[in-house]
Amino acid sequence: MTFRLRLALAAALAVATTVAIAAGVVYVVMRNQLRTGADQQLLQQYQQVEHTDYLRHAFGFGPDGSNTPPQSPSVIAPYLQVVLSNGERHLALGEIYKVPVDKATLAVARGNGARFFTGAMVGGRPARIFTVGTQVVYNGALQSAALQFVRPTDDIAHTLNRLRLILLLIVAGGLAVGAAAGALVSRAALVPVRRLTGATERIARTGEPSERVPVTGRDELSRLGTSFNTMLAALEESIETQKRFVADASHELRTPLTSLQTNIEVLKQQERLDPEGRRRLYADLERETHEMRDLIAGLLELARDGSQLERTEVHVDELVENAVTRARSRYPRLTWATRLEPTAIEGYPDRLERAIWNLLENAGKWSREGSSVDVILEHAELRVRDHGPGIAPEDRERVFDRFYRATAARSLPGSGLGLAIVREVAEAHGGAVSAEEAPGGGALLRLRLHPNEPFTES
Repeated sequence: MTFRLRLALAAALAVATTVAIAAGVVYVVMRNQLRTGADQQLLQQYQQVEHTDYLRHAFGFGPDGSNTPPQSPSVIAPYLQVVLSNGERHLALGEIYKVPVDKATLAVARGNGARFFTGAMVGGRPARIFTVGTQVVYNGALQSAALQFVRPTDDIAHTLNRLRLILLLIVAGGLAVGAAAGALVSRAALVPVRRLTGATERIARTGEPSERVPVTGRDELSRLGTSFNTMLAALEESIETQKRFVADASHELRTPLTSLQTNIEVLKQQERLDPEGRRRLYADLERETHEMRDLIAGLLELARDGSQLERTEVHVDELVENAVTRARSRYPRLTWATRLEPTAIEGYPDRLERAIWNLLENAGKWSREGSSVDVILEHAELRVRDHGPGIAPEDRERVFDRFYRATAARSLPGSGLGLAIVREVAEAHGGAVSAEEAPGGGALLRLRLHPNEPFTES
């Protein structure tokens, strides 16, 4: 069953249910009103005979208990039955169908019950009955009795039957109208959904996420279309980023591979080289090999999926201290000044260690011999300041892009991935990175860590 059909059926069912409830209420109210009208008629009949000698005329109950036929009743005789306290029933003159007697009627006849209205079948016909207590002289004795006034309700039953038929037709018509309206509404309401479906099918068929869904209005479906377009834009950007990444990686790998291939070709003719030439050749091979290794390691770091790693407690100050020790060995002609505040966060220790080392390595590579590098960790922020040439204003926003190398850096070894990895690690920890001009010259790089659930030092 399609969603459109389910929506149409749901609308039809809702309309039919509403109409059915309304019809039921109308039927119950009308039935109660008709019954109330019949009860009022019975009450008026009782009031007509309450203070008259109708009982004596109708039943022949004289003061001495004689059964003298009435001469001229003072009121129009209703359908009436007298029930004595012993359950004996007497009909008004001319009536032939006796009214059923139950416990409630006997209680009234014995003076122990209150008057009441009820419905019953009398002579095979539906009727409303009003039972009320009274006293009569029977066989020379005054005794309690119950008067039962009967009003046939054939007309009421006929009216209710017609009303039921009309209401059933109304419910059926409401069901049909609801189904038609539901079909129209579902058709109109699902137009944006059909657009989304068509766009999704075309994208799945062509693999091209550049298509967008037309969006009008501000309703929920329009918001869905806007969200879908946002998702397509993010997908398109992701695909373009992947394409650029692959293209840039291929380009960066081609250079060391070409150099390696050239050196290997030269090695084939090593008998023509002098010892110094062979030494330089081996040094070039070693350098190119290390450069390729670093490049591949950087690519793997950028391609890692952080969701597959487990977040643990990380003491950032210890990672920085270890990285500074390593930097002092790598760059012994520089002075490394540190001020480290104990900092513990929830994160990925291996990735943080790589990012910290990349910042220190960048500072060591650009610092002048004999200068100092300041490493400060406080308030979950790592600042690395060098005394090198600094970063040009036009390069500060791009130094964290993959494979980007400033003009001054193109003559130096490197892949252009070090600072890109720093930014990836920062964003994985809810933080950010920035590059600034340090007071007095040099570059100041900031790695801000804002973990979602920081640990508290004990």
